Order: sequence, then C-alpha cells, then structure tokens
Amino acid sequence: MSQKIEEKLLFELDSPGRRGASLPDLDVPEVSFSKALGSLARSQEPEALPELSEVDVVRHFTRLSAYNYSVDFGLYPLGSCTMKYNPKINEAVCRYEGLSGLHPLQDEATAQGALEVMHTLQGALCAISGMDACTLQPAAGAHGEFTGMQLIRAYHESRGNPRKVVLIPDSAHGTNPASAHFAGYAVEEFKSGADGCVDVEALKARMSEEVAAIMLTVPNTLGIFEKNIKAVCEILHAKGGQVYVDGANLNALMGITRPGDWGADVMHINLHKTFSTPHGGGGPGAGPVACKAHLEPFLPVPVVVKKGERYAFDYQRPLTIGKVHCFYGNFLVLVRALAYIETMGNEGLKRASELAVLNANYLRAKLKGKLELGFDGPTLHEVVFCDKGMPNGVTTMDIAKRLIDYGFHPPTVYFPLIVHGAIMIEPTETEPREEMDRFVNAVEAIVAEARDNPDMVKKAPHNAFRKRLDEVAAARTPRLVWRKG
Repeated sequence: MSQKIEEKLLFELDSPGRRGASLPDLDVPEVSFSKALGSLARSQEPEALPELSEVDVVRHFTRLSAYNYSVDFGLYPLGSCTMKYNPKINEAVCRYEGLSGLHPLQDEATAQGALEVMHTLQGALCAISGMDACTLQPAAGAHGEFTGMQLIRAYHESRGNPRKVVLIPDSAHGTNPASAHFAGYAVEEFKSGADGCVDVEALKARMSEEVAAIMLTVPNTLGIFEKNIKAVCEILHAKGGQVYVDGANLNALMGITRPGDWGADVMHINLHKTFSTPHGGGGPGAGPVACKAHLEPFLPVPVVVKKGERYAFDYQRPLTIGKVHCFYGNFLVLVRALAYIETMGNEGLKRASELAVLNANYLRAKLKGKLELGFDGPTLHEVVFCDKGMPNGVTTMDIAKRLIDYGFHPPTVYFPLIVHGAIMIEPTETEPREEMDRFVNAVEAIVAEARDNPDMVKKAPHNAFRKRLDEVAAARTPRLVWRKG
C-alpha cells in the first residue's frame, strides 16, 4: 500500500442518505419495529446503523485486512501457539454443503456421513495418542484440560476419594493451574530440576495418596521433552494418582512417540494447533480429550459409537461427567482435522513433527550467539531465548516491537515465566529455510541497532499503523464501546 490511511470506524464513516443496495418500492403496509415484535420489543427503537455505500464497506474491510499480519503473509513465530500455514484443501472440504449445511438437531439417520467423520476422527486421535477412547466435545485446549481433570476427579470419586491436590511443574502451560482449580483441586507448583525436567527424586518424596494427578506439558514450555516421563508415570500410579498430559505441543511428537505408551492416562489435543484449523482471531477451535479405558465410562455424552453398519450417539452412560459443550463440539473444526490426517497419512504426520523440530533447532543454531539462550538444554519444536546481555538496556519488548518494522509478527514474549525476559520462538514445520533466514537477518540487524542506535529499537515500531502503545493502560482501562463524540 503506497499510502497509510487512518481507517475510521463504520459509524464514523456514516453518510446520511447513502445506500449500499437498491430495493424496489415497498408494496406492503409498513410495520413499525415495536409493533412487529409486540411484547418482545424494547422500550425504544434500536440505534440507527451507519448509512454507507457498498464501496465504502468493501474498501473499509479490505483496508483493515491489509493492516493485519497473517500466516499467509509470512512467518508467525509465536512459541507455544503453533501458528502454522494450513493447507487450503482442508478449508475447501469443510465448506462442502453437505457438511457446512447440517443442522445439529438433525436425526441421526440423516447425518450418517457426519457421524462417520466424527467416529473416524476419534479412532485416528486414539491411534496417534496411544489412548483407548476419545471425546470431541471440548472447544479449545483449556476446555480440554478442564474436561480431562473432570474425568480424573470422577474416576477418583468412583473409588471413594476425589483426593485433594494436583501437582503442576513450573514449566507447564499457564492454563493448567486454572483447569485443576476449576475441577476442585488445590494446585501445587512443582519446581523443575536443573535439566528443565521434573525432578524424579523430589516427586517421589512428595507423592502421596492425597495427590490426584500431575499435569505435564510434553514437550514443556522450554521445548524440552520430559526424559523421565515413564518414571514419572510409575511414581504417580504406584500411589493411585493419574497422569494428565497437555497435548498442545503434540506437533513435536505425532508419529514418533505416543503419550499412552509412556503410561499417561488422559490428554487433550489441540486440533487448532496441530491438525489444521487456523489458530487465532477468536474463531472456534477444538480440544478433544483422549483417555485410557479406565476413564472411558466418565466421558461426556453423547459419545459417537458404531452399531453394526450405522453410527449413533450414545447417551446411556451412567457415570458420565455430563455435557461440556452444546451439541457435539465444533464440527467443522473436526472435519478440517480429519482431512489433514487423511491427506498426510502416518508418514506425513511423522515428517511434520520431524520438520517442526528441525526448523526450531535451525533457528536456535542461527541465533545462538546473537541472543542468549534461556536454557541450554536440548529442545524440540520451539526454542526460548532471552534479553540477558542485550546492550544499552534494550529489552525483550523492544526487540518484539522492532521486529514489526522488519515485517514480522513478534514471537511470544515474557513466557515461560521461569525464563526472565523470555523470547519464545516456534517456526513450525511449514516454514521454508528462506523465510527463517529472513527472520534471522532481522534479529541480527536489531541486535546491531541495540548496540549502535538503541533509540531506534526502544521507540519501535516506526512503520506500523499504530506506534508504541501503553499496554498497561490498554489492559487496565480498555475502551470496549464506541460512543459518538
């Protein structure tokens, strides 16, 4: 775009008398808003909508779309969020009228194809995770965590004691403590060892029959695989505890290793990270939960089952934790995921994991020496740097803002919390080497600027439509509603 245009709100663009459509003259009696709704009418007429032409509206939204950064434009290196390019064929499949036009209350007999999609996806996710059963209802990762923890609680209650405590390593995803808390448990943070993994001896000393479960992010937020995962599972199981695996980082493992084979009891899987749904923007996601057989009786209803040659919803599950989502989950997200799995195949999924790890370690090798590593151990699909040693007081936030000027969305910053000034980078498996080299060159240039011209970095961004914002004020006193004048 050759010129930056300050885009106003549609209400500010309002031009009385302007129209975006040509309609024939009204040939029926006019009815007022209040009269049409009767007792349902509000006490006053609704606020008038802005009056605009078609070209006003089209140009407004087109300009806004050009302001936004997207993964279709370039590298989106958010660590722990897996913002990868997704094949457009999966978008096309989920738009087939026979899938997108279904009503959730249709009779099972008229939705056999949709039920087969769900049943097939359940089986695929069980095979990938090494689990025995699956629910597709949860709408996102944290929702899946909550569902998994409810399964664990229901299991313990069926044995006469719900237990009290859930252990969560300091390298876990930030939603894990909230999910355990909402499931009714006290949360205990568990410090990582010097290698970035769970300290097995400390876990042995802490484990007791009051501990319901441990919630592990594998790989953890440092990008490190829990090398003692089998021992951790054995320690928990010896005292009757359960092992929950946060599967948000499954894109580093799928096709290579399976949590169920380690001894994990339950996990959620982020379809909107690993299996092709575009991530972010407030759209729907999905966080199916897969579990071992002893937790299957507690799955949310309905469960999709196959009876002979027909598919059906099974509601007759007396130990169920109940529904966790209206209807049956975010169906079109499930369609995308199955399309991705079917087109990739076993070898394709494994190759995706291998490339995700390779790309992250490529960036690690290229940037090591330019940025300080947050942890010096081996990492998988993401790498954590920090702002330690940056000259002239340049911070992680400064680097992130300056990257915008170089045409990149910033990485995740200040997470994980166990690394001071963290810069968390995940290139995913879909980025070519040329794009990663472009990112490396940008970081190298910023590091040089921090040394030779620090104000250039500290006052960035310079080329964005919005300059450096007061993010604290924006979080504490947001303006959520437009008011005229």
